[in-house]
Amino acid sequence: MPRPRSIPDNHPAFADLPIIHVSVAGGVRAAVHVRGELSSRSLPIACIPGYQRNMSDFTAFADDFGRLGNAAPVVLLDLPGRGRADNRQHAEDYSSLVDARDVAAVLAALGIERAVILGQGQGGQVAMALATAHPLLVAGTILLDSGPVTDSRGIVRLRSNLEHIEALRGAKSVAAGFRRVLGGDYPGLPVEQLDKLIGRSHYLDKRGRAQPLYDKRLMDALADINFDDVLTAQWPLFDALGCASLMLLRTQLTDQLRRETFDEMVRRRPDAVALTISGQGSPALFDQREEIEAVAKFVAKVGAVLKARAA
Repeated sequence: MPRPRSIPDNHPAFADLPIIHVSVAGGVRAAVHVRGELSSRSLPIACIPGYQRNMSDFTAFADDFGRLGNAAPVVLLDLPGRGRADNRQHAEDYSSLVDARDVAAVLAALGIERAVILGQGQGGQVAMALATAHPLLVAGTILLDSGPVTDSRGIVRLRSNLEHIEALRGAKSVAAGFRRVLGGDYPGLPVEQLDKLIGRSHYLDKRGRAQPLYDKRLMDALADINFDDVLTAQWPLFDALGCASLMLLRTQLTDQLRRETFDEMVRRRPDAVALTISGQGSPALFDQREEIEAVAKFVAKVGAVLKARAA
């Protein structure tokens, strides 16, 4: 049986993100937030968070995207094992290929025939797998701190940080631990804002311990990866993105996507829109006007091309 997840009903990070649940294969439910009106006249942008992350990473993006006057609906996804989605029944069911299948199922349930797919971190690998399996579904792709080569150093750092924080006891100790970790990714960000970011990945239980907003079995799958491992490159998946327009984003301080990999992606796709988000690590805060406007311009251009072809 699918495994429902227990999350406080009043969790602040989800306060402005009401959801519907959509059943995917095996009766497991994904969680979906739709901002704007879905219709055949508008091209939506579907946002897929990172490996153990959830839709709250796109809160600022969804808010500001609409405020800029963009008509495109925004679809935020929590895939199984993350956020307010169900856990998968079996740990081995967690994979980019299965996630891509579920994205396709969710979009079909929403009546979406084509969309721009924005994938952050592992969400970008899901986008690449989706383009491989369902090229006609992908009108355009935006990869954020994601590519065909994953940096093992980032995985080891993530795993170590989460193990340390989830072992702490007491609200003050947990907050201090998070501030040390997040301060390196977002230098100069006020403490109050760093503390708000904690709620995007964890909540504090009655015992004063940080409980994850994801299935812990996701992290178990990373247990055997070492700092100096060279992970298998997936350039054929990246090449599958040739089916549509492409935008490449990289945060300046990320440890998920090496600069040389990003440069090679740009070299292979000279037609892609490429942008570096300065002063941030992963996941991107996505709260600056420059990058949101750039994404909006990309989505509008993709939509215009589709309309011209249909005319």
